Amino acid sequence: MDGGPDRNGDVSAPPRGRRRRGLADVLAWAREHLHEPLPVEELARMSRRSVARRFTAATGTTPHAWVLGMRLGRAEELLETTDLPAEEIACLAGYGSAAVLREQFVRRGGVPPRTYRRTLRRMR
Repeated sequence: MDGGPDRNGDVSAPPRGRRRRGLADVLAWAREHLHEPLPVEELARMSRRSVARRFTAATGTTPHAWVLGMRLGRAEELLETTDLPAEEIACLAGYGSAAVLREQFVRRGGVPPRTYRRTLRRMR
C-alpha cells in the first residue's frame, strides 16, 4: 500500500513495507514529503526510542534535526533556483509560514532568506 492520509487525513504516511527495506528508503521518502508533517512514528512505524536510536546510528543526527536540515536545504535550493515568494517556498519546504522559514534561516544561517537570495544573485 502506498503512502496515504493518516487518521486525520493530513499526512501521507510512508508505505508499511518501508521499514523492512531499510532506513535509506525511509529517508528518500521523507525527502519527497518535506512539505508535510513528519512525525517520527510515521517515518518508521516502530517505537520512537527505537527509531531515534537507529536513525542516529545511521545518520549521525536525530530524526528531528535531520528533517530540519533537509527542509532548510530545500528552502535554500528554491531560493537559489526560483523566483518564488517566501510564503510559497515556506510551504514547499514544509514550514508553516514565511515567518517560520525566516526564523529557521536566521537561526541556522545567520541571514534571512531575502538576504540569502540577494547575495546569490549579486555573485552571479
